[in-house]
Amino acid sequence: MSEELPAYAERVVEVAERIPPGRVMTYGDVAEWLGEGGPRQVGRVMALYGGAVPWWRVVRADGLPLPGHEVRALEHYRVEATPLRLTARGEPRLDMRRARWDGSPGQDGQDGGRDEAHI
Repeated sequence: MSEELPAYAERVVEVAERIPPGRVMTYGDVAEWLGEGGPRQVGRVMALYGGAVPWWRVVRADGLPLPGHEVRALEHYRVEATPLRLTARGEPRLDMRRARWDGSPGQDGQDGGRDEAHI
């Protein structure tokens, strides 16, 4: 990343880059993994600096795509076979139980139930 990027922002975007395709972390997960900041700080970093990294993999805890970026995020989720489910109103939402990544090196997103995730 750029030399001008604040240290905390650099650490946040590095975590975003590590999230495997087909997996996600919440803003709070990223802060917890780093051991600093909180969901709002991570969200602010992603809003300001996240455009050059897989921003669609850092998400809200409720699994709804980022407002204003739903179409682009859903395109990425479908390409990466990220587990999705439908809300009661028929709107796509991340299946957080299956899509969430805990940062473990061996948890690469290759789970057996991914085929049904194509919504």
